[in-house]
This record gives sequence, structure tokens and C-alpha cells, in this order.
Amino acid sequence: MRGRSTRLIVALDTKDTAQAAQWRQDTMGAAGAVKLGLEFTYARGLDAVRAAAGDAPLFLDLKLHDIPNTVASAIGSLAALRPAMLTIHAAGGRAMIAAARAAVDETFPEGARPLLLAVTVLTSMDAEALHETGVEGSVAAQVVRLGRLAIGSGADGLICSSHEIAPLRQALGEKPVLVVPGIRPAGSAVGDQKRVMTPAQARAAGADWIVVGRPITRAPDPAAAAAAIAAELSA
Repeated sequence: MRGRSTRLIVALDTKDTAQAAQWRQDTMGAAGAVKLGLEFTYARGLDAVRAAAGDAPLFLDLKLHDIPNTVASAIGSLAALRPAMLTIHAAGGRAMIAAARAAVDETFPEGARPLLLAVTVLTSMDAEALHETGVEGSVAAQVVRLGRLAIGSGADGLICSSHEIAPLRQALGEKPVLVVPGIRPAGSAVGDQKRVMTPAQARAAGADWIVVGRPITRAPDPAAAAAAIAAELSA
């Protein structure tokens, strides 16, 4: 197990601003950040993202993927939200990732720059789904390939499943920040996720952050569910 701790991000997956704010309020005693993504942002807009996140560190998960100039311009448009983390797709390629890096460095003041995190292979995809897109290698090989590309092009870290933490650490070392969705506490429904682990397993594998949504927000007591996961991470 790696020496540094693993922290919890709560995914506020809803279209309802009041509900998102309530979940954030309920869980911030246990969580280190909250995630708002496409579902909420498209439904409510950037002002609502700011309101729902409040003063919690914001993982803004919009998975930007377009031509380099468009991605760079979009990052400039997001600067007012002051996210702590911002996602792009590694599959956008070297030029797009480099443009995103330059936009973060130019747009955000020193000390307030978000971590630029590149999505490798979505945790909803398995080998069969990946092969359907034309990638014939294994999921792990594709994740490492895209991880090398992203970190070499200026990303601070990667979004990956817990099953790819070990090969990424072997290939890239300890420096890249690894944020891991697809986490399910023991006994939770897997849902649409294909490559999952428990919080303790992800911690042992070397995740810096884990992202948990429905097992917390759909629990009868979200605060208690988040606290239980935080306790599991620190055990």
C-alpha cells in the first residue's frame, strides 16, 4: 500500500440544485470534494454548479473532448467556477491535452490551478465494449497507453478504474494523481459499472481519490453512508 492517504469525492448526480446542495451539506464532513458533471451542468448551467458546490472543493467532471482550440476556450469559460479538478478525455490526443494544459496555466492564477485529469477508459466499458470501438488490445493496455500520452502531454493525473491502478503505477510511478470512479462498497449494486472495487481495495491498490455516487446519495442516510466509506478508507 502507498504511503499517502486516499480521499473521498461524492458524486452529486442529479438535475436538482437543491438536492445537490443538500447532499453536499450532508456529506462534506466525510468527503474531501464533490463532483458535478454533465447531467447537472447541462440541466442547470454554470451558476447552479457554483451554487450547488458552495465552498466545497469542486471536481468538475465535464470530460472535455474536442479540437484543441475549442477545449482551450472552454477551459477559459470555466475559470469562474474555480474547480479543484477538471477532466478531459485522453483520447483527444497530444495536441488537445497540451492545449488544455496551456489554458489551465494561462487562465488560472498561481495557486488556484485545478488538477487537469485525463479520462482513460470509462469504467462502464469492459474488453468487449472496447473492442467494439476498434481497440483490439486489453483494457489495461489501452489505459496505460492513454495514460502515458496524457501525462507526457501535460496532464496532472488520470481517471481510471481501480483495476488499472497497479499497471499505471508501474508504468508512470507515484507522481500522477489517480482518481478512481466505479467504487462500490461491499454489498452495493454494481449498476452500469463494469470494473469495480470496494473503497478499501482501491485504497490498498493506491488510489489518491475515489468517486462514489449512488451508494451514498441513494442511501437512507447519505451522511452515514459517506462517513462509513471515509472510515473504511482510513482504517
